[in-house]
Amino acid sequence: MKLFLDTANIEHIREINQWGILSGVTTNPSLVAREGKSMRDCLMEIAEIVKGPISAEALSLDAEGMLREARELASIAENINIKIPMTPQGLRAVSILSKEGIKTNMTLVFSSNQALLAAAAGATFVSPFVGRLDDIGNWGMSVVEEIVDIFDTYNISTQLIAASLRHPMHVVQAARAGAHIATIPYEVMVQMVKHPLTDIGIERFLKDYEKIKDLPSTKQETK
Repeated sequence: MKLFLDTANIEHIREINQWGILSGVTTNPSLVAREGKSMRDCLMEIAEIVKGPISAEALSLDAEGMLREARELASIAENINIKIPMTPQGLRAVSILSKEGIKTNMTLVFSSNQALLAAAAGATFVSPFVGRLDDIGNWGMSVVEEIVDIFDTYNISTQLIAASLRHPMHVVQAARAGAHIATIPYEVMVQMVKHPLTDIGIERFLKDYEKIKDLPSTKQETK
């Protein structure tokens, strides 16, 4: 499962990219607005750091507006794909964009039916929102499991991005469900690294090393 970062914060992207584990980035207008930059400037900065897929969102509600925005956003960098909302107009836009060779990420998906329609329209990615389903009392990860099962059964090439992940266990569940990609908030990515036993182990090793670091060597250097 590939790991994407769900943010528009350049410093966070640069930090996680240096870990050597980052495969892509997803953004949305709310995330970009927090950075106080224009969408274009923000995407250009991200594209200088990340060579994998970068999702940028079209905001129009009609297909013509989506197409206009998508073409403009896709021109910023070759690895930008366009987030299109799951609506009839969105499906129309995705169908046209796929024929033009512009990659798309159908977003705000909450059911297997929606994912199947997105794939049929030619979406490159489909993003079920796990956390938001959990918020209304559903088991969000079951939708991921259903979509993966359907895509595998019919060898559908559309990739599933598990989105709206709220905690590290969501990431584990997405991986076990067979999601192709998990897009993860910065705070959750940092939490994934940490474990109290790791901290205890490091502290113990350092204390033990202090006991031996000044002991003289009894071995002769060989030449």
